[in-house]
Amino acid sequence: MKKNIAVLPGDGIGSEVTAEGVKVLKKIAQIFGHHFDFDYALIGHEAIRTTGNPLPDETMKLLVQSDAILFGAVGHPMYDNDPALKVRPEQGLLRMRKELGLYANIRPVKLFDELLHASSIKPEILKGSDIIFFRELTGDVYFGEKGRKDNNQTAYDTMIYSRHEVERIAHIAFRAAQTRRKKVTSVDKANVLESSRLWRETVQQVAAQYPDVQLEHLFVDAAAMKLIRSPRSFDVVLTGNLFGDILTDEASEIAGSMGMLASASIGDTIGLYEPIHGSAHDITGKGIANPLASVLSAALLLDISFGLKQEADAVIRAVEMTLKDGYRTVDIADSHTPKEKILNTHKMGDEVAVRLEKVAVEV
Repeated sequence: MKKNIAVLPGDGIGSEVTAEGVKVLKKIAQIFGHHFDFDYALIGHEAIRTTGNPLPDETMKLLVQSDAILFGAVGHPMYDNDPALKVRPEQGLLRMRKELGLYANIRPVKLFDELLHASSIKPEILKGSDIIFFRELTGDVYFGEKGRKDNNQTAYDTMIYSRHEVERIAHIAFRAAQTRRKKVTSVDKANVLESSRLWRETVQQVAAQYPDVQLEHLFVDAAAMKLIRSPRSFDVVLTGNLFGDILTDEASEIAGSMGMLASASIGDTIGLYEPIHGSAHDITGKGIANPLASVLSAALLLDISFGLKQEADAVIRAVEMTLKDGYRTVDIADSHTPKEKILNTHKMGDEVAVRLEKVAVEV
């Protein structure tokens, strides 16, 4: 197979972890006889610094010509500390999602048994957790009308959804549930928000087309509590943009670290794959960022965009073997981890690549 992959390292630790995702994809190509071409482009703060635009036209041109996108992170503390800045790194990410039609964000939260003690949640609560989130990505307050009024003393962001936007993400979630434990939990705030009432009404209508799938509704506050109290009770979670953003970050505690969670953003054509963590400038350049979320994002890329499930499973198995052999980055290490087993970003990627060779023999 020959494919073109656009690589957007972005800001902060984005370039560090994305390098390891690329390393694993190159190893997969070598082992399984594929040819992947990698083309790099700017986005976020690095793009603003270089071009003044968080998503340059050159980057968009590359993206629409590619078969898949591997992305790192965007952001910089200077924007967090100055809300008055008009041009911001996140604008590039939002524009990319909108123009490429990436309306469905898929975030698997699967706990590796070796990381049961990396979370602050009790192991007996966590063990066996396996959740997949479907977050609508191009609607809600992120894209609704926003502005200031009353002489700049009042600000507003409009939470808005159309029936079509809810239907298309709901169908994807229900189809996924049919291949899993046949349960969808739809998360909204229908007791307060009119947009959530439309959401719930539409999800119920879609559910009628999938009689083999159980539908559960939860308000977002109840869902947030239940995620920590009883994570095993969830299978497929379907929710909007804002609630999904918050809940999936919370769910990183189930996996032990944000550094373990991959995601896919898909539409009707191209897919974008990224770790859910941010640019983490506090650890940028220290070589301690966990690359496994980027590596697992590469596995999603292989599976969803290229249909290479065997290769994707090999990546996941290689990560599992690396963890079973005791290797950790600092964010997932515990008091029982020997010092020599705590690796930097680059070496953790190396260990996964080495085990890919062993996995290839097995498959």
